[in-house]
Amino acid sequence: MAEATTGAVIDGTVPSAQEPKSEKKKRKFSFPSAFTILFIVTIIAVICTWFVPAGQYSKLMYDTDSGQLQVTSPTGEVSTMDATQESLDKLGVKIDINQFTDGAITQAVSIPGTYEGLDQNPVSLADIPYSMVWGVIDGIDVMVFILCLGGLIGVVKVTGAFESGLAALTKKTKGREFLLVFGVSVFMIFGGTMCGLEEEAVAFYPILAPIFIALGYDSIVVVGSIFMAGSIGTTFSTVNPFSAVIASNAAGTVFTEGIAVRALALVVGGIVFLLYLHWYAKKVKANPEFSYSYEDREKFNAEWKLDESSAEGREFSWRRKLVLVIFVAAFVIMIVGVMSLGWWFPQMAAEFVTLSILVMVIGGTGKDGVGEAKMVDAFGAGASSLVPVALIIGLARGVNHVLTEGMISDTMLNAASNLVTGMSGPLFVICLLLIFFVLGFVVPSSSGLAVLSMPIFAPLADTVGIPRWIIVAAYQFGQYAMLYIAPTGLIMATLQMLDMKMSHWFKFVWPMMLFTLVFGAILLSICSIVFAA
Repeated sequence: MAEATTGAVIDGTVPSAQEPKSEKKKRKFSFPSAFTILFIVTIIAVICTWFVPAGQYSKLMYDTDSGQLQVTSPTGEVSTMDATQESLDKLGVKIDINQFTDGAITQAVSIPGTYEGLDQNPVSLADIPYSMVWGVIDGIDVMVFILCLGGLIGVVKVTGAFESGLAALTKKTKGREFLLVFGVSVFMIFGGTMCGLEEEAVAFYPILAPIFIALGYDSIVVVGSIFMAGSIGTTFSTVNPFSAVIASNAAGTVFTEGIAVRALALVVGGIVFLLYLHWYAKKVKANPEFSYSYEDREKFNAEWKLDESSAEGREFSWRRKLVLVIFVAAFVIMIVGVMSLGWWFPQMAAEFVTLSILVMVIGGTGKDGVGEAKMVDAFGAGASSLVPVALIIGLARGVNHVLTEGMISDTMLNAASNLVTGMSGPLFVICLLLIFFVLGFVVPSSSGLAVLSMPIFAPLADTVGIPRWIIVAAYQFGQYAMLYIAPTGLIMATLQMLDMKMSHWFKFVWPMMLFTLVFGAILLSICSIVFAA
């Protein structure tokens, strides 16, 4: 029997006894796509609205038209109050009235002590498609920004500027490849801590993915140096207006309180992440099979790798150099606009359209230009290639819509506040960190969670004798540790863009998620003792 089996293998035939095993290999589990994951999460959210008790806090907003404070009760009745500090004191909202009147806080704020249980308001399974469409409509500004980005990439690509520029870059970085990864990561960490550079960072993948492939790295390094580095910066935000500033305002303190501790955490967290990314990138560079996403390497390279053979045949002409300068300048202008000019997605999208037209003129005209028709087609093709990414962002918002319509988000918030009431300082902070970790899945928006939760949790800090800025730090560390992997956050759009499996990403990111929670718990526990009243 042994000889017969051996002979069969040598002859190239497979014995029938081996066929079932071969079948099993073919049926190897494949992790669901981003769309499937979000669909499953939406269904789970709908089911939760049937079993989790409904309830809401009264909500407070400043009405700019009337110049008054507007209070909406859990049952929907609306009343108004004078926009004065005395009115806020009566409501128990420890926030400076100027934060409302100056426009620093524009979203509805939860009023402490006003939670009321309500009749169950279950969302029907038939409403799932509607919630998805609602999320897409709600996220239309981000989606248009992404489509305009795709159009800009399309017109630049058709000029051949990417290929010829990449050929020149790889020659100059030979032997110092990680310096580019390091530089991008440091930039993203800085952008995250300063202005919460997140959705805007989607623009960097099409630039850097082909470069990192050429340098010998994989898709994990691409996402790590952009998404994860930016997330580390946002986790340990120092002056980020969408996280540290708005949360401090909603907590009734100022963002400069505790900024030294958050800066220390940023330095430690940034160094740990850069060392981890360097270790991983070095391993992949030395042995591509070490890559956590190695099984999808060929597919990833086929989609993002530029044709280096054609690049060698393309002259890096003044026209292509100018197109690349415009392309890079687009992101510099975008960052300046966000940080200094108050730009948001419509302005950024308009900038990309403007520069796309400029590239069309430069690359499409003249003797060696590609022509106007080809340029217009390239813009459309580039935009259409990012439609799935844009839809993912909308679908993720649909999950939050389900939880809001089912009126269970505030129920979770109220249960969490009751859980930590009466605890000692260090235990209180650790539990709060874990609570924000869970709430990060339910409310993935940093500013949204800040205005909903800070007025509820910040007063509890007073009862245990710790400064309110520690609550702000716990919110940042906890929420963002979840957003490294939360399907309701930005990560799903990122993985969709690069066609990466969540299982591959999780294998890389879980040590950083664990580090953030453990380091955050230790640091905040020490602060709760040192800075106790």
